[in-house]
Order: sequence, then C-alpha cells, then structure tokens
Amino acid sequence: MTAPRTALLPRPRAAEVLPDPTGPRHPWATTLRALICGAAAAGPVIALATRYASPTLIHFTVLANLLIAGAFGWSAVRSWRGGPPLSPRLSGGLLLLAAVTGLMYHLVLVNYGGSPVSATPGGPDTETGWSTATSLLLHTVTPLAVAADWFLLTAPRTLRLAHIPLWLSAPAAYLGFALARGALLSPDASARYPYPFLDVDTYGYAGALTQALALGLLFAALGVLITAVDHLRPNVAGWFQHRRNRISPPAAGGLK
Repeated sequence: MTAPRTALLPRPRAAEVLPDPTGPRHPWATTLRALICGAAAAGPVIALATRYASPTLIHFTVLANLLIAGAFGWSAVRSWRGGPPLSPRLSGGLLLLAAVTGLMYHLVLVNYGGSPVSATPGGPDTETGWSTATSLLLHTVTPLAVAADWFLLTAPRTLRLAHIPLWLSAPAAYLGFALARGALLSPDASARYPYPFLDVDTYGYAGALTQALALGLLFAALGVLITAVDHLRPNVAGWFQHRRNRISPPAAGGLK
C-alpha cells in the first residue's frame, strides 16, 4: 500500500505560507511625505550654506526641522513599501514640534524685535533673498506641511494625553542643552544663548527657568489641544481610502 500522493509532495517553505506583512503602496502619501522631508531639510541646509543664524545648529527651530526631515523621510519610505504608518507617539510629537516652531516664531519671537535666527554680519540681507526663503521654510512651510499630513493622511482618535510627556521631552532636552552650553561659554561669546528669554545674563537662572517653565506649560496645553482636535476631526484619510476602493475595479487588487 503506497502513501497518499499529498504526503509525497515537498512541504512549502515558511516564506511561501506566511502572509506578506506589507500592504499596497501609497504613492500620494509617499510624494507628500517626501516633499515635507525635502522642505524640512532645505531650511537648515540653506541656513548652513548662507551662514544664516550662525552658529546655525544651536537653534531649536533648525534642530526640529532636521528631526522632522529624518522622520518624514523614513515615513515616505514606509509608505512606498506599503508598511505601517509611524506610531502616534512619534507623529503626534512631530506635530507638536512643528506647531511650537511656527507659533513661537510668529507669536513670541517677533515680539522680541524679530527672530534671533537672523543672518550674521557679512551674510545675506536679513530681509531679502536666501534669508527670507530660509525663514519661510523653517517657520511656516514645514509646520503647515506637517499639519496637512496629520489632517489628510493619518487616522483620527489615535493620539492620547499619556503621549504628551514624551512629546515634551524634546523641548526639555533642548532647554538643558542651551543652558549647559551657555554656562560653558565665556560671557563675551557671541550667540551664547540662542533665544532672548533664555539669556541668563539678563534674567538670571531663576528668571530664565521661570520663562522656560511658562513656555513648557503652554506647550503642554498645546499638546492637549492637539489631542482634543484629533478626537474631533473627521476621518479624511479613511474617506480618501474608501473613495479609491469604490472606483477601483474588482480585479485590480491592492491600491497603487
């Protein structure tokens, strides 16, 4: 008596029976996130090339844009490969960073007589040319683009109040860096403190920390507001996905 024919067939390998962990590619999401990555990287690159706000890399705005560029570059790759979106812990933190960057410039720093992020002597005109383009990219284009990605391409009701302490860790780390750097530099060093409200020579440590704490509370309130809006906003990403599924032919397979 011979064995059944099925018993004589070779067993399929694991790669042939496990489901593909990736999903369909999302070219529109990939394109938008790649553009955000490019815009967020372009500001710091132009600033470094034109000596805008030298030393450029000590400013929170520039560091936040570099972080956003890296995260959205990786998010674009994941979208193209059909991978899952970034964690809400990360995407919400990036949104808060972008909001802080834009609002701090337009609502706070202009009240100090303009942004401390300005061209150095001998550099380009502070009101025209490359400096204007750099300021626009850093303080306006990138924050608005990150907000558009959040509203159009992410699912609502994913952010949590428990995420806010994690989101605030980046501004807290920057505060420690700025104060430690200022303490290590000589009193006559240029750009010892990157922002006027952190100037220990003017306000003392108590005054600088008090102003930083007040800003930290405002950032936390902004995080609460973002979380509340996230739970109230419409599911635009789901609507686009449903519309694409409706117009796709039945045999078309996954969305491309």
